[in-house]
Amino acid sequence: MEEIFGKASETASYIRERLKTSPRIAIILGSGLGPLVDELEETIEIDYSEIPNFPVTTVEGHAGKMVAGRLEGKDVLVMKGRFHLYEGYDISQVVFHIRVFKLLGIDNLLVTNAAGGVNKNFKPGDLMLIKDHISFFAPSPLRGKNLSEFGVRFPDMCEAYSRELVQMAKSVSATAGINVQEGVYAYAQGPMYETPAEIRALSILGADAVGMSTVTEVIAARHSEMRVLGISCITNMAAGILDQPLNHEEVMKTAKEVEKKFTSLVRLLVSNWRIAG
Repeated sequence: MEEIFGKASETASYIRERLKTSPRIAIILGSGLGPLVDELEETIEIDYSEIPNFPVTTVEGHAGKMVAGRLEGKDVLVMKGRFHLYEGYDISQVVFHIRVFKLLGIDNLLVTNAAGGVNKNFKPGDLMLIKDHISFFAPSPLRGKNLSEFGVRFPDMCEAYSRELVQMAKSVSATAGINVQEGVYAYAQGPMYETPAEIRALSILGADAVGMSTVTEVIAARHSEMRVLGISCITNMAAGILDQPLNHEEVMKTAKEVEKKFTSLVRLLVSNWRIAG
């Protein structure tokens, strides 16, 4: 575990030297949501392949670039693509960027994803504020010796997603006339989509959406005492909800259609995001 801290420190030092700013907000963009970076000003772009110790994303819709810039007058660091267990990475690699964020002084995280709708009141194209998650099927990124440089052995998860930030998001979206849903996100390992029986089970457990990312990142972020806000773009209805097969092309198509609404919402969130200290 000491090796993880050493590698994260090396990576943070490299990124710090490349940036001209000290961002306090990081944004992780899910499948098809990468065009948000076009809204940034004064950008510095770094390919993941250039960053020491960084994994390289292999999924369509994940460009594999880190972009620093200004959005709504605030310095932000944006990840255009993330890492997943189904790509073959170890859990420590899947959340490596979160630990690097911590060492860069970032204490606010906006995490986004493309998700399948479990709640039958949802429809493709909806944006869902994540109020909680179900992580039963997610391996813990905190397993093993505790990295005390980042956080305590037994971090509290009663408020994995900041209630203050969720309330802010609901308020600003309502004022702007952007309709948003609110619900519970469930993690599935993938890369196969879930079966109809699995979706029925998740629905009984209280899930409103399901996806193959985010939860492990949020656990690592909360371990490091970051304030987290999560948004799911409902790109398809989950297995068995509609009588049709699932495919990644539908995910990308819906993400493209919701791009303008998503970008408008993120700009509002960053504009109204209070940074302590």
